[in-house]
Amino acid sequence: MSTQESIRPPEPTLDSLGGSSLGARLKRLFLASRPAFFPASVAPVLVGSAWGFHVARQFDWIVFLLGLAATVCVHFASNVINDVYDDASGTDRINDDRIFPYTGGSRFIQNGVLSPREMTAWGITLLIVAALLGLALIEARGPYILVFGAIGVALGVLYSLPKVQLSAHGVGEAAIAAAFGVLPVCGAAWLQSGRVDWASLLISIPVSMWVASILLMNEVPDRDADARAGKRTLVVRLGVTATRRLYMGLHLTACTTFILAAAFALIPWWMALPSLILLHGAWGAAQGIDEPSEQSRLTRSIETTLRLHAIGSLILLTAVLIRQ
Repeated sequence: MSTQESIRPPEPTLDSLGGSSLGARLKRLFLASRPAFFPASVAPVLVGSAWGFHVARQFDWIVFLLGLAATVCVHFASNVINDVYDDASGTDRINDDRIFPYTGGSRFIQNGVLSPREMTAWGITLLIVAALLGLALIEARGPYILVFGAIGVALGVLYSLPKVQLSAHGVGEAAIAAAFGVLPVCGAAWLQSGRVDWASLLISIPVSMWVASILLMNEVPDRDADARAGKRTLVVRLGVTATRRLYMGLHLTACTTFILAAAFALIPWWMALPSLILLHGAWGAAQGIDEPSEQSRLTRSIETTLRLHAIGSLILLTAVLIRQ
């Protein structure tokens, strides 16, 4: 076993996560939401809020916190609902190539930590909390925020919902790019400034590309199980060679958009330079997309992709704040 594999956390079990106390139950629910991907919903809200502050020259902390909490709840709900339906379809149950905790689901259902009914109830609860937070935002900012929220929830749920299941029809990656890129960035910008324009849309594109690259990379180890279960993700449809090219294309698009933002003076020109360095990391991560893939190498590629999303978003956030 490689060093990279040995430091990964063990899969959840009743022995490690059992207990009837409130603390034990809350811990199970929190971990079932797959918090390792928490930055994917936080980063776009931070970037969008910073841009909204730049436009409006004022910042509403209450609205920011409500929007952040609602976005995170929708994200967690989408993760939980995805686990329920991936178990029902069989893809998570037959996935022997998973790389926990990144791929193959949370394993809470398969390992008997929570039942499908409990996971479904938890997903619905998170959506209800998100809706209540949305009502508070409507009260504070008006009904237009409902558009952002409704589209985000729809994409998150339809990504996994049987019969529709966007993830199985080659459009799930685009849906997630919109749900955790364009929508939260533009929505958070609108909450602060009351405006959505071409500039906020341009700022959102790198975040969309980085989150899509996370999903694409995570689909690589799951490709055989997904194919057998009829979940035809882009990786299943394209194969590993085309997936590697698409992965690099996403990062190249993010870098190009960074440079365009600098060219249009949306960010300082010199802040576009770090995006070129990110391409080097993306190239290294892309080499882990191979057939057959070595798990330790693919794990490093997944972790690098997560870091690229976090670092890239931080660079973009800093660039917007410096622009103030």
